[in-house]
Amino acid sequence: MSKADNLFIGMCRDILDKGFSSEGQTIRARWEDGTPAHTLKRFGVVNRYDLAEEFPALTLRPTPVKLCVDELLWIWQKKSNRTEDLSSRIWDAWADENGSIGKAYGYQLSVKYPFRQGEMDQVDNVLWQLKNTPYSRRILTNIFNFADLHEMGLEPCAYSMTFNVTGDRLNAVLNQRSQDVLAANNWNVVQYAVLVHMFAQVSGLLPGELVHVIADAHIYDRHVPLVEEMLKRPQYPAPKLRLNPEVRDFYAFAAEDAALEDYKAGPQIKGIPIAV
Repeated sequence: MSKADNLFIGMCRDILDKGFSSEGQTIRARWEDGTPAHTLKRFGVVNRYDLAEEFPALTLRPTPVKLCVDELLWIWQKKSNRTEDLSSRIWDAWADENGSIGKAYGYQLSVKYPFRQGEMDQVDNVLWQLKNTPYSRRILTNIFNFADLHEMGLEPCAYSMTFNVTGDRLNAVLNQRSQDVLAANNWNVVQYAVLVHMFAQVSGLLPGELVHVIADAHIYDRHVPLVEEMLKRPQYPAPKLRLNPEVRDFYAFAAEDAALEDYKAGPQIKGIPIAV
């Protein structure tokens, strides 16, 4: 059975059984009808995924890998903040009248800085270091730029990646300040697992561990019945990720270059309400 399923079930069960409720607190998030979107939360959740052992896609319900990768490449490869450059409509709620999410996500990764090896952005710096100084302990990105927060449609949730090479394995730590567990947990896990695979492939390395650190892992009140039903579903073996082996330049990857093979999963949960 999929270890990603087991981690997800354990995390959700812990939140549902021991989580702190925001009921009675003044909160920002609202449902579409204006009702406060309360949560059960756990602080400081850490999940470890061994990418050398299996690809961490849930089988309790399917995670659409091509849409995940499309958004990942929108941020990390296109470095865009315009929703017209994204295939899905998942960012529409945070975009302005011009279809921009402001100085958030991809915009931050497009900004060039004066690194020792020359002026480049954060993504290019990571790729340069993985090829030239792979055992450095300074290979990371951070898009939580305090100077630009007031110009962001949404302050970054997944905000930092730290890369670390051990032997010939590329490991990474994904730091996330906040996560809607039902709507976004495996979406983010799949995205950044793919990113590690892509960076490893173009750097002559093998994928290692992905460590996901979530400061505030929460389940919204209207999601509780959906999560409870999902946790009772049967589990299946983890699928295999197939990346196009011909791609050796990160900027040459397309969403179609990533596919899950032997992926058996339960039915999709449709119409999940999203708090804004």
